[in-house]
Amino acid sequence: MADENEPPESKLTRTKQRWAQEGRFLTGKVSRPEEQRLPPGQHLTRDWPVLDLGLTPEISRERWRLDVYGAVEQPVFWDFAQYMAQQQRQFTSDIHCVTTWSRYDNQWEGLATQDLLTACQPREDARFVVLHSYDGYTTNLALEDFAADDALLAHSWSGQPLTAEHGGPVRLVVPHLYFWKSAKWLQAIEFLDKDAPGYWEVRGYHNRGDPWAEQRYSGD
Repeated sequence: MADENEPPESKLTRTKQRWAQEGRFLTGKVSRPEEQRLPPGQHLTRDWPVLDLGLTPEISRERWRLDVYGAVEQPVFWDFAQYMAQQQRQFTSDIHCVTTWSRYDNQWEGLATQDLLTACQPREDARFVVLHSYDGYTTNLALEDFAADDALLAHSWSGQPLTAEHGGPVRLVVPHLYFWKSAKWLQAIEFLDKDAPGYWEVRGYHNRGDPWAEQRYSGD
C-alpha cells in the first residue's frame, strides 16, 4: 500500500493517473534488450528531463541518512561518510522513462545493490523491497530486480555529484526498469516478505515496469 506520509496530489500526479487510465503512449509492441536498445514507444533525448512530484527536498550530505531494515539479518543505518566508506563502483547504463524519453550512456558512481545485500544480509523470507524517499515517495521492487548486476545507489552522474533535482545526495538506479522505479532522494530501504505497491503502483502504473515489455500501466 502507499506510504501514509506520501506527498499530496498535484496537477502532475492527476495528469499521469489519467494517462494510465487512457493507456497513453502504448504501442502494443514487445522487444528484447539484446535485440533493440530503444524500448517500444520511446524516443531519444540528449537532455535529462526533471520529473518529480512537485517537491525537491534539499538534503545536504551532512544531513543525509540511509536506513536499511525489515527482513534482514543486519540492519544498516549509515550517514553519508559511512555510505562512502563502502566499496564504490562505476556503471554506464541507459535511462528509460515511462513518459517516453530515453537517454543513453549515463555514467554512474555509487554502491552496487549487490554489495548492499552483502552488508545487510536479507533473510530467506525476503522477497521484495520498498524504497522510501525524503519527499514521501515510495516504490516497490522484487528482490531480484533490486539485485540486478548494474543496479546501484548512486551519488554521482557523469563524474559530478548528483544534483538535488536529479535525486541527490543518493538515488537508486535500476536501469532495466522504467525510471520511476529508481527512487530519488533515497532515505530508507525496507525488505519485506510480501509485496507492497508504492506511490505510482497504486495509481494505475505497472507493478514491475519492464520497458521492453512496455509495462507502463497496470493490466498491460
